[in-house]
Amino acid sequence: MVIGRVQDLVAEWVKRRPASCAVRVPATGESLTYRELWDVSQQLAEGLVAAGIRPGDAVPVAVERSLELAPAFLGVLLAGAAYVPLDAMAPEARLRGILDEVGAKLVVTYGPRSRRERWANLPKGSRRIPVPTSASRVVAVAEPVPSDAEEPAYITYTSGSTGRPKGVIVPHRGVIRLVRDPVFCTIGPGDRVANTCNPAFDVTTFEIWNTLTAGATLVVLPSVVTDLSLEAWAKMVQSEGIHTMFLTTSLFHTVARERPEAFGNLRTLIAAGEQLELGIVSDVLKIAPPQRLVNAYGPTEATTFASSFDCTFDSLDGRDRVPIGRPIQETTLRVVADDLTEVPNGEVGELCIGGPGVALGYLARPELTAERFVTDSTTGETYYRSGDLCRVLLDGTIEYLGRVDRQVKLRGFRVELPEIERAAVATGLVSAAFVEKVGEGPSAMLVGFALPTSTGPTDQDDLLRAVSAALADRLPSYMIPARWFLVERLPVGSTGKVDRAALLRLLDAEPAADSGPVSAWVGEPDSDDTLLDELAGLWCELLGVEEVGAGDNFLELGGDSVRAMQLVSRISQRYGVPVEPGTVLLLDSLAELVEHVRQLGAVTA
Repeated sequence: MVIGRVQDLVAEWVKRRPASCAVRVPATGESLTYRELWDVSQQLAEGLVAAGIRPGDAVPVAVERSLELAPAFLGVLLAGAAYVPLDAMAPEARLRGILDEVGAKLVVTYGPRSRRERWANLPKGSRRIPVPTSASRVVAVAEPVPSDAEEPAYITYTSGSTGRPKGVIVPHRGVIRLVRDPVFCTIGPGDRVANTCNPAFDVTTFEIWNTLTAGATLVVLPSVVTDLSLEAWAKMVQSEGIHTMFLTTSLFHTVARERPEAFGNLRTLIAAGEQLELGIVSDVLKIAPPQRLVNAYGPTEATTFASSFDCTFDSLDGRDRVPIGRPIQETTLRVVADDLTEVPNGEVGELCIGGPGVALGYLARPELTAERFVTDSTTGETYYRSGDLCRVLLDGTIEYLGRVDRQVKLRGFRVELPEIERAAVATGLVSAAFVEKVGEGPSAMLVGFALPTSTGPTDQDDLLRAVSAALADRLPSYMIPARWFLVERLPVGSTGKVDRAALLRLLDAEPAADSGPVSAWVGEPDSDDTLLDELAGLWCELLGVEEVGAGDNFLELGGDSVRAMQLVSRISQRYGVPVEPGTVLLLDSLAELVEHVRQLGAVTA
């Protein structure tokens, strides 16, 4: 029998290796065997059915990376429903829109006394059902039943250019295509696979299901960005014996710049989300490479990954950029012109993706589904129009060159710039807004340009802070521009459209209005505080500003979680004290950070 459901593949390992570890959380010492995972998941499934969940329903899951995440997803599947992972960082209004669109009857989350309960942003009145902390009985593992692989397994939301996020419906066949005989990453029984991703990020599909359908162990790692210093995180990766790990491209770049030897004990390291920097890859390969360093590519609409490229000295020889490689199992990739005819090798076109990994479409968006999911009239195969510009090289590998539309990748997140622009105008504080991504890798940021209304605050700083605060109620933090510029009038190009290049040139001009203080003093005038001056210098280096004052705030100067991780790594190297990235983000000022580092025993020369 051809197994058509993800849970049936997991069930095989429950029968074959019931006492083997399925999930482990090093930070707490908690774990679940395959037997325990199944029993807890089945108990949750029974609770969902009793609460009215029926096959085909969509069940939102408000669970972060933890011991409960895998049984939450598996329990929903065992109930015959599709899970909808929610983002803990999303504002309440965004979550409410998702719950309304999927027709949520309830939300799976933690119990009320859980130390992990951090979902105050869930819309009030949401009916909740907790993931059981343990199973009350052993549940028999039934034999697989004939099923339809077209049934939805999950719905995950991505940024939407029309002003609201898009729900991508992924069927069981898409996940099974990803986990069955994968060419991009081999996982076997007993292997240990890191769980590093936000559950709302599609790569969680790889982390959880490629692990649990192979009899391996899912190791839930703390965040290297907010939970642990880079040094402590790297030690945990080694002590836990991690074989396989995924990192977003920007996070890979950040870790590799600070600790290029951190990946040396891995069997497979996969990076995806943005263009890999060739120089950084070369450094890792020279210093302490994993056995396999894979550049993967794939939109959510193609079930996580569609192509892969193994990075070695030989494969990169003579290249000026890292390709996205060749299609993975059962996937078809075509580079086409506007009329969907294939272009010759070497010419640039839009990448279309076919095969069983292609999603069913967008929830409640028939027009957009028809536009992006097209059928080949000759073969009848459905292709997803990715909107990515690519070309096929002479050796048959594919190179990514950019976007057809204005979607960008920022620290692994897909961001539709028009969505931010519409949200800014919707605040009523500005009459027009234009947002662009500047920089690459860890230094990348979003920059906004705004035309004020006549009714908003008259002080520029007050106005732009108000815009950022209003956006925080509508958008996730990674979609809020780090800097804003006010413009009195919009530059117009020869076509009559706004000249975005002219707007970007404002970045090189002296100084425009900003959402926070751009510069003050380095240290303080006549300061003899060496530690203050040195930390101010680190801020300037990482944040790309000329001067920093003791009262300045890291986030207001454009700081983010990735830069916080870089900062604490350099503090550890220079002063030998363990500052957490989350502390940098929570402290109000540079002065508070100086005091915190001093209390930890930092010694300056």
